[in-house]
Amino acid sequence: MRLRASPENHVSSGPAVNRRTLCLSLGGLVAVLVLPRPVAAATTAPPLMLATDFRKDLPLADYWVSEKYDGVRGYWDGQRLVTRAGNPIAAPAWFTAGWPATPLDGELWAGRGQFSQAVSVVRQQGADDAAWKTLRFMVFDVPAHGGPFSERITALQAAVARIGQPWVQAVAQSRGTTGHALQERLATTVQSGGEGLMLHHGAARYAAQRSQDLRKLKPFDDAEARVVGHVAGRGKHAGRLGALWVEIPAQEGQAPRRFKLGTGLSDAQRDNPPPAGTWVTYRYRGQTDSGLPRFASFLRVASDRAL
Repeated sequence: MRLRASPENHVSSGPAVNRRTLCLSLGGLVAVLVLPRPVAAATTAPPLMLATDFRKDLPLADYWVSEKYDGVRGYWDGQRLVTRAGNPIAAPAWFTAGWPATPLDGELWAGRGQFSQAVSVVRQQGADDAAWKTLRFMVFDVPAHGGPFSERITALQAAVARIGQPWVQAVAQSRGTTGHALQERLATTVQSGGEGLMLHHGAARYAAQRSQDLRKLKPFDDAEARVVGHVAGRGKHAGRLGALWVEIPAQEGQAPRRFKLGTGLSDAQRDNPPPAGTWVTYRYRGQTDSGLPRFASFLRVASDRAL
């Protein structure tokens, strides 16, 4: 099977139909696949506070700084552990034994550079004790507390101490200082295999939304987009994937936006590209005037997004 681009080199969907089309060349014949729109999950996503990107003009003295853990977001709702999409996580009973009847927000983390391991464990339908012993639950918030973050830190530490399990840890927080010191800490964290830093405004209350009081700082910008189609390769990539057509989700006051993502893909990914509907993570450097990412490069399949 060889991929063949449509005349516009993209997958299109008319406004009157709820479908997407993909042109394929099968032994010289052109076929059109009609792909249904992804069906919304039946689960209810937990009310999470989500981060926005770091800005250089932030008053750093007002923020707490911690490491950004590259794992799977886990939300303890007081009775069970769920993913950010609201799907139950099949953790062993011993892993959550003695956890409080109030929510905990954190990251299921297998260590620096072990994102794939964390995703693999969380994906399992059965509770594998040996696999779960490789994970830690890094708790960074207590959503139901109601007070400002500076007070929630103390409550969080007390909750983790009452649990008394070595695999449940309170994320270490320290006060922000100068921009230079922050960049030095970022460099040290990344050189040690960390992903980046998080900054949380001390006066902010927990809000179930993308919040400007919670910031992420990495050595590069990254974001997620959904694959909506494939662009056939040319030249050395003839007969396989040239680029992914991806869609950035609609933001407030904006329609979804699409662009081609071809840089950063491995030979294996070009031979077996992520199918339509897959979420992928890409890195970029700034945005164009139209809001599209500059110098976008494929980073990985956003495996935790599908959990």
